[in-house]
Amino acid sequence: MTQPVKMIIDTDPGIDDAMAIFYAAGAQDIDLLGLTTVFGNVTVETATRNALRLVERAGLECPVAQGAVKPLVLPAITPSAWVHGAEGFGDIPAETPKGGAVDETAAEFLVRMAREHKGELVVCAVGPITNIAEAIRLDPAFTQNLKQLVFMGGAAHVPGNITAFAEANTYHDPHALAEVINAGGDIVMVGLDVTMKALCKTEDFAEVAHASPYLGGFVDEMSKFYLKFYESVGEDGCGLHDPMAVIACTHPHWFDMRQEAITVILDGDEIGNTVPVKDGPMINVCVGGDMEVVKAHYLAVSKENP
Repeated sequence: MTQPVKMIIDTDPGIDDAMAIFYAAGAQDIDLLGLTTVFGNVTVETATRNALRLVERAGLECPVAQGAVKPLVLPAITPSAWVHGAEGFGDIPAETPKGGAVDETAAEFLVRMAREHKGELVVCAVGPITNIAEAIRLDPAFTQNLKQLVFMGGAAHVPGNITAFAEANTYHDPHALAEVINAGGDIVMVGLDVTMKALCKTEDFAEVAHASPYLGGFVDEMSKFYLKFYESVGEDGCGLHDPMAVIACTHPHWFDMRQEAITVILDGDEIGNTVPVKDGPMINVCVGGDMEVVKAHYLAVSKENP
């Protein structure tokens, strides 16, 4: 049997973050070594609290390190409460976890773990990519020490979702993404080009909740708020954003990837846009694939959780 992928998820939980973390908890091919938290869907303090709640609920023994409060250059953002709820989990109220974050910052934790597991660690960033940029500033060899960096963000060949041009994670810290891409290494972009091609619907969440009452039921409860948002913007289900990025780490063969030079627009109306260009650092951009297989796999693993 192939060894499980050693993984850290950089996250801003967030409903689809919770979906991704619970998926990773149940996936036999993932060895989850930790979570790092960042501002985005919620404040970083709320993200840390929510990450600790998810770790405890899933029965995981993995550390949580708190990261960036705001973007590298831009002003602090207002969390998207209309998408994920005031506390990040839809209508589920806040709850204080039993544990706490480690003493290291997210960037310090990432740098240390990349050195300790050189060439083996996959980092999956599913929020604004600020922590990864800060890790690179601490250690310019950070991305080279990784096996791979997979990030959920961007919209290379499709419209954005927070503006006409930009996907939300890249919009919230475009300067960080530009630094990360320029740092090199094996980088995979899982953006709106693919994540909106697999929609989870009310019946999908209900089936998972029936099979997995404790974890699946928790996600089903928070999904009701999330699905109302998607309905308000004309979608018949929610995109499989963050879970798809995690799945791309272990099942890249289900995705059509194209090596492209991507530049990030840093100002003006198109700020946060991820634009293919002729020259520049190359990354692997997910542009298609069998998204129904990805969705079916996500649901199957999620149903096997408690």
